[in-house]
Amino acid sequence: MLSKRIIPCLDVRNGKLTKGVKFQGNVDIGDPVETARRYYEEGADEIVFYDITASAEERGIFLDVVERVAEAIAIPFSVGGGIASVADMRAVLVAGAEKVSINSAAVKTPELISNGAEAFGSQAIVVGMDVKQVPPTAAIPSGYEIVIHGGRTHMGIDAIAWAKRCEELGAGELCVNSIDADGTKAGYELTLTRTIADGVRIPVIASGGAGSPQHMYEALTQGHASAALIASIVHYGEYTIPVIKEYLAGKGCKVRPVTG
Repeated sequence: MLSKRIIPCLDVRNGKLTKGVKFQGNVDIGDPVETARRYYEEGADEIVFYDITASAEERGIFLDVVERVAEAIAIPFSVGGGIASVADMRAVLVAGAEKVSINSAAVKTPELISNGAEAFGSQAIVVGMDVKQVPPTAAIPSGYEIVIHGGRTHMGIDAIAWAKRCEELGAGELCVNSIDADGTKAGYELTLTRTIADGVRIPVIASGGAGSPQHMYEALTQGHASAALIASIVHYGEYTIPVIKEYLAGKGCKVRPVTG
């Protein structure tokens, strides 16, 4: 059985690490490069960076941050936000990232997924899905809708159907983020995570709502996720990655040991 991954998520705005709740009220809380270095040293399996306003502001990705992160850590990291072309993907990968995460641009231009997979391999293409629960309709039978631009634009697309299409187009991984749970620390949206994980054959990362190691255990077991994204609980020092991994291992969840 593959080890489950613990992945700190660093949202970046204007070069600063930032955090909000349900995509609102963001405040700056530190330096993304130094924070990434600390999580790497603590035993994170991967790190995800999102430039949270790049897409909405229609500007390019923060390549200077990517380059500095690549020099500071020796674990895989992915970068998302403002990636709208194969050329953008290439720039991020050349700057040192192992993966690119596409979200809004993939919804608007689905062939970006297949073009990226053809150019760099499926393993380099992560599709981020920002999902909001809505009343079920004919267009959205699952009651989970895809939203883009940092939660500001509803797309009328069913999240489960979109996940399956992303796989068909060549995505190597899906990061499923519940906007309703984001930053609340009340637990992941397990029904959403499990439904998507069971509906595709590629790894699914659970995102949004981690408040304790127990929540991560639930996402990785009940939610059938391959990895758990975490943010607030480590950013604010409530838990450390070694403590989280020790808890998960004690519950019988296979995780990579913390070394050093």
